[in-house]
Order: sequence, then structure tokens, then C-alpha cells
Amino acid sequence: MTTSAEPDYWSLLGLEPDAAPEALKRAFRREARRWHPDLNGNDRHAEERFKLVNEAYAVLSNPDRRREWQTRQRGGAAAADPFSTGFPDFEDYLAVVLGLEREPVRREQAASGPVDRGPSPGVGEETEQTFESHWPEASPQPPPPVRSEDDLETVVNLTPDQALQGTTVELELGDGTLVEVGTPPLAGDGWRLRLEGVAPGGRDHFLHLRVITDDGLRIDGLRVHYRLELLPPDAALGCAVDVPTLSGPVTLQVPPGSSSGRLLRLRGRGLQYADDQGDQLVEIVIVIPAELDDDERALYQRLQELSLERGSGF
Repeated sequence: MTTSAEPDYWSLLGLEPDAAPEALKRAFRREARRWHPDLNGNDRHAEERFKLVNEAYAVLSNPDRRREWQTRQRGGAAAADPFSTGFPDFEDYLAVVLGLEREPVRREQAASGPVDRGPSPGVGEETEQTFESHWPEASPQPPPPVRSEDDLETVVNLTPDQALQGTTVELELGDGTLVEVGTPPLAGDGWRLRLEGVAPGGRDHFLHLRVITDDGLRIDGLRVHYRLELLPPDAALGCAVDVPTLSGPVTLQVPPGSSSGRLLRLRGRGLQYADDQGDQLVEIVIVIPAELDDDERALYQRLQELSLERGSGF
């Protein structure tokens, strides 16, 4: 019988080994929100990933359990499933695991997105320009809170500085009432702020924050995200390409063999808050031309033939 190796908990949370406790807590909060079943439509994959995130934090935050895990090679008794009877409310869950006191949701401000007060975690060589993330996939925007179909929503566009520092937004409700809402510091694109019970009939009203520059830079706390579209030859062979940043364009060297979803990091190109400096993550997205000329089609067909001959496909 073969036994499967335990997961790499550090990589699961997107951290370097022996990261600081505060970085561990931030990463856990981020990943727990990302995969909590209540925020993913009870998706089966999300449930399994959420269990792994919970397991990773339980092990890495406990010095004794961490030492045991680091010395084990394989095997060991399977841990009991703490979620066999269901999943707790996300905020209650965080309050228990992280030792936090839950505060009641304020009518004028309740951020659904995580507040990241540190630079993006990552692993790799210290380079000024670029870094390849070992995260298995790109980090999506924070999921929205569970909403009723009757809830109302207003899209609010913020500048990167407004999202970083926090700002005041004036909102006119359906009955003409004006409400001032303070957005939290270190907000991000895709966040929703809930105004509880302010809409007619006691319904909630949501502010959907949009923080995207004209160059396509998406802000998320201190991080900046950018989707870099490449043609298949450029991704396969590698290329140098100019990408926008908040401080102006820089030349990024894309490594050969880059697949869609690969993340490259521009160190220090994110936002700065106090002593914390964020990074910019560049996600590779391979695009296929809608139309091919005869020569291009012949080259793709030859490539397909070679892949079939090799028997691998990729």
C-alpha cells in the first residue's frame, strides 16, 4: 500500500518556510476567506481546499505540531475531520481560530474583503525586477458576501490612493436619503461594503468597489495585479515585454515555457502603507488569434503533429 505525502503547508498558504506569525495569520485569513464553502456556493473543491487551509494553519501556528510535521516524511494517522458536521459561519470561524472578538456590523461600513496590512507573501529569489510565484493559481478577487436578490448595489470607482488611504463616499438611496460611507484603508477591487438595513423594507445596500487604472492595473490592498496577454510563440519561447506599473512602464522578461496562470512578481512595484511595501503580480494569459492565415495554420498543424508523435500533447 502506498501512502500519500502530506501537503506542503507553507506552499499551500503561499508563504516561505518559517514565515513570521503575523504573515502566517494574514495568509490564513486570505485563503480561508477565499475557500470558505459559504462564499463558494458550497463547491466541493472549495470545501476540500478550505479543510487543507485550516489544517495548514493549525499545524504551522503550533510550534510542537510544526516540529512534528517537519520531521515526518510520510504516512501517519489521518487527522479527524473537524468539519464532518458542517462548516461554521465564516466570521465566527475566524473569531475562534484567530482569537478575535467579533464586532457588530456597522451600518455605515462593513468591508467584505480581507484587509492585507503587509506585502504580498511569496517565495523565490530576491530580484529587483521579476519573481515567479509558486502559488498554484492566481489569487482571485475577494468573494462577495451572500446576498439576497432584493439587495441593492452601487458601483463606486476609487483611485489607488483612495483605496489605500480610505475615503468618504456619498450615496443617495432610493428614497432620496443621503448616506456617507467611509471605505476602509487597504481596500481592493471587487470588495463589497454592506450597508445593513438602510434600503427600503429593511434591505441591505452594497457598495461594489472598483479600483482599476486606465492601464488595467487592479488594486488589492498593497498588491497590484496585471493580466499580460501573450501569443503562444511568445509564451513558449520567452520574450521581453513592457508592462505598466503605478510608477511607469517597465520591461519584464517572460521565461520560456510560460503557461496561462503563471505569476511573475515585480518586487516593490505595489502600493506603500507606512513601512509596508507591496508587489505587483503579473499573470500570464495566452491568447489564440481569432483568425489564422495559411502559413500560421500550417505551423499550428505541424506543431499538433509533433505533439501527437511525441505522445505527450504538452
